[in-house]
Amino acid sequence: MKIGILGGTFDPIHLGHLRTAEEVGEALDLEKVYLIPSASPPHKAGEPVTPFSKRLDMTRMAADESPLLEALDLEGKRPGFSYSIETLKELRNLFGPENDLYFILGTDAFLEIETWREYNSLFDYAHFVVIKRAGYDIKMLEAFLMSVRDDINKTGLPDVYITGSNKNIIVMSSTLMEISSTRIRRTVAKGGSIRFLVPSQVRQYIIQKGLYLNHAVNR
Repeated sequence: MKIGILGGTFDPIHLGHLRTAEEVGEALDLEKVYLIPSASPPHKAGEPVTPFSKRLDMTRMAADESPLLEALDLEGKRPGFSYSIETLKELRNLFGPENDLYFILGTDAFLEIETWREYNSLFDYAHFVVIKRAGYDIKMLEAFLMSVRDDINKTGLPDVYITGSNKNIIVMSSTLMEISSTRIRRTVAKGGSIRFLVPSQVRQYIIQKGLYLNHAVNR
């Protein structure tokens, strides 16, 4: 099987996340794309984050929008910070080494990968799918990509690279949706509408639970 993985704080999950997951799943003929909310994101240490149970609820509601998507409660069961390397190791054990994992992330996150725990080992567990973002030069991305490990090489296919562990790094485009969770939280705090930014079920959940009402609008 070919299995997609899209992780994130998902505070809240929005249509940009979902559209990317759907398009990558279809383009690469993935069996399933699992949406994995981070229980305790290390890059958010010291910042207020909505309780994991509520973010997981919203992720499950969002995943119900597509038969290709499914929420996976994996990181909420582990103590401490949620590191991607630990998640990939768990997924390898869960699905078996005979199945291929495709780790989906944006250019902005990929360019920070050297700050991740055991980042070099990540490429031993999964193929990477790097989604192009507006404002990021593709030549700069390629130069960075080739420098991450000394065993990354180009293939005969455009925007496809291969590592010494025989894992691909695929650079892809997806529908550009200028939506961010930060913007959504600020909009709610100011009393604005988030209709058409998140799935309707997620919007109703945010309203019912009173989420983000006290979010600092200047943060």
